[in-house]
Amino acid sequence: MNVTSQLHDFCQSVWLDNITRTLLTSGTLSRYIQDFAVTGLTSNPSIFDQALGNSDCYDKAIQQKAHDGMSGETLFFELALEDLTQAADLFRSIHDLTDGVDGWVSLEVSPLLAADTSATVLAAKQLHEQAQRPNLFIKIPGTPEGLPAIEESIFAGIPINVTLLFSPAQYLAAAEAYMRGIERRIKANLDPCVTSVASIFISRWDVAVNSQVAERLRNRLGIAMGQSTYRAYGELLHSPRWLKLVAAGARQQRLLWASTGTKDPDASDTLYVEALAAPGTIDTIPEKNTSGFRRTRCT
Repeated sequence: MNVTSQLHDFCQSVWLDNITRTLLTSGTLSRYIQDFAVTGLTSNPSIFDQALGNSDCYDKAIQQKAHDGMSGETLFFELALEDLTQAADLFRSIHDLTDGVDGWVSLEVSPLLAADTSATVLAAKQLHEQAQRPNLFIKIPGTPEGLPAIEESIFAGIPINVTLLFSPAQYLAAAEAYMRGIERRIKANLDPCVTSVASIFISRWDVAVNSQVAERLRNRLGIAMGQSTYRAYGELLHSPRWLKLVAAGARQQRLLWASTGTKDPDASDTLYVEALAAPGTIDTIPEKNTSGFRRTRCT
């Protein structure tokens, strides 16, 4: 049994942190789903930038879209949606089988909108409508400007992946925005079951401090921050406010461990995977780590 199957048995989902057109056309993503029990994937602008810059498989599509008058972000999002809708279709059976718990893909709004709440709300709506896939999350950063956009998008019934969260306090602010959106839906007699995840970034903490701490403390801060956030998550799920929403039909906003690829070459590739194997969460893994999954055991 590979480690991803073990994590699923532990009630943790494993999603791929990558998307490329070659991943789709070569059948590699289908193999990851079949062989590694991968049940979703995430993307971000950096991932797509690397995909576009390191492959010629997009050249024909780019030339055609440019010929049709597209350019800039319009062209970019057309390409991204082509990839992600294909990926969403591959995961659709998992999405249906798990009643929408798993089988998701994610598309992030433009980073240029980070400080513009109303434009983020509009972009989330447009991308969701353009995708026409029930298992596609729109990613919105959990920034001060992003939080009201998250609330408004949840109220509109758009599945949201809250991204760029780095601490328990940021997570709780994102959860608050999610709950406000759900509470508004209940008050408006709308279905409260709108799915969301909250993405906590792990390895970037250690990248920031590893050069400044003693050897015995290297690669520990990210794990500590994740564990603290998980405690806050558990407390929230047992709070009277959340239990009231559950009783009305809401679904919990799961924690997603992001940036779990180990950046320290002296550390295990699965350092964060093993440390954050927690029930009810999602672990996103870089594609480069998949080769080790068959031989690695979850402790």
